Amino acid sequence: QVQLVESGGGLVQAGGSLRLSCAASGSISSFNTMDWYRQAPGKQRELVARISSGGSTNYGDSVKGRFTISRDNAKRTVYLQMNSLKPEDTAVYYCHGLRGWDAYWGQGTQVTVSS
Repeated sequence: QVQLVESGGGLVQAGGSLRLSCAASGSISSFNTMDWYRQAPGKQRELVARISSGGSTNYGDSVKGRFTISRDNAKRTVYLQMNSLKPEDTAVYYCHGLRGWDAYWGQGTQVTVSS
């Protein structure tokens, strides 16, 4: 069983930047995909960014050009660099990993963007 722990959330002004980290308790090299999701109050959880084991990436339309996902298998960590933050980016951000049929979730980290 792999535990995922997010960090790096906080309060930032609009236009600012944050970098989220997702540290895994075990190897992530065997994970097919590692993702960041977010959930704002009263809204469904949505996919923000995905990175495959081969390094290919996908982004939600609302964050394209502003967010960058990356992974460091040696450090067992996935990152989400968030630039040009907007108030609508306010949400709890969750790390997610898929290994075969097994899905793993972190506990989430709050990101609040003030206008």
